Amino acid sequence: MSVGVPQTKAARQAKVRHLIETQQVESQTQLAAMLESEGLHATQATLSRDLVEIGAVKVRGVDGKLMYATQAILESIEDTGARLNRLCAELLHSAAGSANLTVLRTPEGAAQFLAMAIDSHDDPDLLGTVAGDDTILVIAADPLGGERLASKFLDRASGLHR
Repeated sequence: MSVGVPQTKAARQAKVRHLIETQQVESQTQLAAMLESEGLHATQATLSRDLVEIGAVKVRGVDGKLMYATQAILESIEDTGARLNRLCAELLHSAAGSANLTVLRTPEGAAQFLAMAIDSHDDPDLLGTVAGDDTILVIAADPLGGERLASKFLDRASGLHR
C-alpha cells in the first residue's frame, strides 16, 4: 500500500521540517529534489517562504558545510547559555536597567522568542520575564540588579559573556 502526502502547505512544511531534521540538506535545490521524490512539487519561492515560516536557518555542520537546521536541531546541539548568547546577538537592540527591572528591546515580533530563551536558561540573577511584541521586561532577583542585568544581556549580545 502506498502512502501519499497531501498537496497542502501544512503537509509540505511538515515534510520540509522532517527532511531537515533527519538528513543533511545543504540547498533549496536539494530540498526540492527530495520533496519531488516524495511526490511533492514546490517552487524555489515557495520553499524559501516555507523555510522562513518553519524557522529554518543555515548553519555550519561538523564537516564545515553549510546546511539547514530547525530550532529543534539548534536546541539539541546548543546549551541554553550558548543559545541565549546567539539570540541576544541576533535579536537584542537595546537594554536598560533601573532598580530591579531591565527592559530589553527587540525587532517587532521577536520579544516572546527571546524571552522564552531567557526563561529556559537557569540564571539565579533573574526571577522571570514578561514579553510583549518588541519589548521584554526582565525582573532581577537583586532589588538593585536591573542595571547589572542589562549589562549582562549587552555582554551576551557582544559576545563578551561565556
